[in-house]
Amino acid sequence: MHAPPAPAPETLTREELEAEVRRLRAQSASLAQMFEQAPSFIALLSGPEHRFALTNAAYQQAIDNRDVIGSTVAEALPEAAVQGYVALLDAVYRTGTPHRATGARFDVQPVPGGPVKERYLDFVYQPITDAHGTVSGIFVEGHDVTERTLAEVALRENEARYRTLFESIEVGFCIVALKFEDDRAVDYRIVEANPAFVRQTGADVAGQWVSAFAPDLERHWFDTYGRVALTGEPAHFEHYADVFGRWFDVRALRTGDPAAHRVAIFFSDITERRRVEKRAEAGERELRLIADALPVLISFIGEDHVYRFVNKAYDDWFSVPADGIVGRDVRDLLGPDAYAARKPFMDRALGGEAVTFELDWPRRDGRHRVAEVRYLPRRTREGGVDGFHVFVHDVTARKQTEAELERQVAARTAERDQVWQASSDLLCVANLDGYFVSLNPAWSRALGWTEAEMKARPFLDFVHPDDIEPTVAAAGGLARGEAQLTFENRYRRRDGGYLWLSWNAVPRDGLIYASVRDVTEARRQAEILAKTEEALRQSQKMEAVGQLTGGLAHDFNNLLAGISGSLELMQTRMSQGRIGDLDRYMTVAQGAARRAAALTHRLLAFSRRQTLDPKPVNVNRLVKDMEELVRRTVGPSIHLEAVGLAGLWPALIDPGQLENALLNLCINARDAMPDGGRITIETANKWVDDAGGRQHELPPGQYLSVCVTDTGTGMAPDLVGKVFEPFFTTKPIGEGTGLGLSMVYGFARQSGGQVRIYSEVGQGTTVCLYLPRHYGEADEEDVARRLAEVGRAEQGETVLIVDDEPSVRMLVTEVLEDLGYTAIEAADSVAGLKVLQSDVRIDLLVTDVGLPGGMNGRQMADAGRERRPDLKVLFITGYAENAVLGNGYLRPGMQVLTKPFVLETLASRIKELIADR
Repeated sequence: MHAPPAPAPETLTREELEAEVRRLRAQSASLAQMFEQAPSFIALLSGPEHRFALTNAAYQQAIDNRDVIGSTVAEALPEAAVQGYVALLDAVYRTGTPHRATGARFDVQPVPGGPVKERYLDFVYQPITDAHGTVSGIFVEGHDVTERTLAEVALRENEARYRTLFESIEVGFCIVALKFEDDRAVDYRIVEANPAFVRQTGADVAGQWVSAFAPDLERHWFDTYGRVALTGEPAHFEHYADVFGRWFDVRALRTGDPAAHRVAIFFSDITERRRVEKRAEAGERELRLIADALPVLISFIGEDHVYRFVNKAYDDWFSVPADGIVGRDVRDLLGPDAYAARKPFMDRALGGEAVTFELDWPRRDGRHRVAEVRYLPRRTREGGVDGFHVFVHDVTARKQTEAELERQVAARTAERDQVWQASSDLLCVANLDGYFVSLNPAWSRALGWTEAEMKARPFLDFVHPDDIEPTVAAAGGLARGEAQLTFENRYRRRDGGYLWLSWNAVPRDGLIYASVRDVTEARRQAEILAKTEEALRQSQKMEAVGQLTGGLAHDFNNLLAGISGSLELMQTRMSQGRIGDLDRYMTVAQGAARRAAALTHRLLAFSRRQTLDPKPVNVNRLVKDMEELVRRTVGPSIHLEAVGLAGLWPALIDPGQLENALLNLCINARDAMPDGGRITIETANKWVDDAGGRQHELPPGQYLSVCVTDTGTGMAPDLVGKVFEPFFTTKPIGEGTGLGLSMVYGFARQSGGQVRIYSEVGQGTTVCLYLPRHYGEADEEDVARRLAEVGRAEQGETVLIVDDEPSVRMLVTEVLEDLGYTAIEAADSVAGLKVLQSDVRIDLLVTDVGLPGGMNGRQMADAGRERRPDLKVLFITGYAENAVLGNGYLRPGMQVLTKPFVLETLASRIKELIADR
């Protein structure tokens, strides 16, 4: 049989053939486009040597765009062979089994010996087989997962760091889950607790209900945490826990899903601090008792020669009760003759000189008495003198003994000769020509030279060559009459070795008298002591904090003296009917009050807790308005240039604080250019992505930058990392406090931004403030109005004032009544809330933030709004708790006004809030 003939192939027309060719070409072009634009990297390797036949754009990017077509993997990517990838290809080709990898590390090195780029890949090596099943090549496909892998590694590292911090901090921390009945917390369970919390409670309480391990815990704790869980408002309080017998500082905030009723709590045991505070109060009383009990006459006299303080010794020395001396003029108490004799000494003390003199001061019974009088000037923070302390001692007995002591001088001289011979210290006398005049035997014992050998040669012959220059400098200081204390150098022994010697030398009558000690062993211990430098530096910071607070207290006392004194004089003049001087006293009191406000604002800026008044600001206009002030401040040797970006976004900031920050940065820049230079202030818009946010410690988003650049000396990297620390400064002692950049940092962080510094030694420094963008228009500058210009109230409009300070309530009430408002006063949060929950008409609530009564001003306002949802609120405060005020962001219808405030501003704010309904 014959097979049937095959069917004849279908004959295509010319047009059909051309259409089929076009279809195939279009399909090929589409496949080529898909191959090139594929998000994964793809390569085709042929033959057992793995020669590149095809690669797409993603693969080329992964290998830094090297020309590999026609080359083997080993030739084109030598680093792949080193890292074992060629061996993997060999195994796939040999066995025909695919190989898959996830997160494999591949170090790309485009240039041999050049930089290495670390990458992580997910890929598959898929063998390609022909019709007979023989492997003819390998298909490579995968994804670059470097960013994902590095992010996962960073996340694991951060989690480990946070866990270490959680376990190691000394502040107690726990997370609790609350149990409610009828919207009231009745119990809570410890979900997680760190070791510090376990130490403070004395038991491992994780997983336990508080009723189980502390059944007597006061109701206060349950109610407070319940409010936090229900409202989301953080809580901060100090409380004494009877069940533990300790005082705690507690901060609590809601965490996680609100429906879970979980609260994170930080505990600080402040029992010891409370005890210290009580001891301090008792100590002040004891100091007064001690001053009164001392047989020494003690007083303080102001620069106006008026007594400000005296102790009870004045009863004996002046036969006048101490209570009747404070406030009197010195000349009134002493009389004209005694005052004239002592005035030259007073003038010297007020000029800054410590003065000591003696005078005869008869006792009440007429017996002779010698008094030693000391006038010690008291300096202000600015370096001036505002008065002097007086200390008067009865030195009659001492003067009587001095004569007896003189008779003993001869005997003591003989004793000193014995000490000279027997002393283990090296004692000597030298002349200013550089030779020893006399040495005690200890020199020979220490160095091995005889006294004659050392006296015969200049003492520089014995000094180590590296110490000759500082020794000559010290000798020059002695020649100028300056004592050299604890000066150290090395002296050569007879055997060729050296000893380190510490000198205490003083010049007198053309000779040098010195006591010298061998400190060789002590210097060997210097390396050990160096390890304590960091702890010492921290201690010095704390000392600086003490000095700062002492200085602020001193300044405040001065300002309060100006305010209280002016008020007393106004009261006196009004009682006398003399009202002509009232304006002058009023100006003095207002000026002192403004300086006191500025002082507190500077302190709060340093502590990063100042009350900010953020508003939309045109930063370019602010910089332009400050140009002339900055130019005058930095001086003619500094060229100032301001470069403002056209179309700069507004910023929601406190404009006054930004002005202070810019001025501070420009002054620092000036100080870095002692020989002159250039300062550039530049503004720009910035987009911060996720990577930039991690770098700058900012949330991703839109910011504007304000950068101050100088051409000064620059800073080394180790200094750049410290400049934002409080009290750190590179300036000499007395020329800088180290607070400027710390205040700039505090302002930027409180404003929701950041500050960064870039510097190179010899190339200058750039400091950039990053501030959040405001999505809106910048406000025009406010124009202050006088009380008389503020519109009056409408019929029946009522304002509730809540403040625990009667004087503040009185002032606010006076302003309101002058404007025609009805004022209702309350002294604490309980009374204020009762009024808010009543049916009385309330158009505005004016309240302090910190109030007695169990609630702060914000909590009281929120509770009042439950009954009065449209209630307008004006918070007045001198120290803003950020947690209470929402970190500067208030709800609609709420505003904040910082104490002390101008009454015109208060009136304007009240009218604006009530009118905006």
